[in-house]
Amino acid sequence: MTARVGTRSDMSWSEKQQAGFSLIAFLSTLTLFGAIGLLLVRAGPTVVEYWAIDKAVAAASLTADTPNELRQAFDKPVAAGFIDSIEGKDLKITGTGKEMEISFAYEKKIPLFGPASLLIDYRGGSVPAVP
Repeated sequence: MTARVGTRSDMSWSEKQQAGFSLIAFLSTLTLFGAIGLLLVRAGPTVVEYWAIDKAVAAASLTADTPNELRQAFDKPVAAGFIDSIEGKDLKITGTGKEMEISFAYEKKIPLFGPASLLIDYRGGSVPAVP
């Protein structure tokens, strides 16, 4: 009689080499990606709105010579419905003409789930244009 040595079926459970992703690691990874996805879905539109505000401030600063003209130029995209968080009256404007400095700041509270929410402070502005 000859004994078979080294076959996979003869090895005990503790001797077998384990490879792969465990169930706990899979669920942990799934939870992590779910939390990141939730943040992206909830906070993404506010980031896009911030970019729109920043572009509207830059465009308004190029066409306006007085603070009132700048506020009116900024209110056009606001009236179109692209911006909800800030209006022309919320802009802080110093100087006149091409040396105007514009700044803005606002908070956006994003509900996540239950009592948990995310508060983001957005700040931005423009630098004076160099002739």
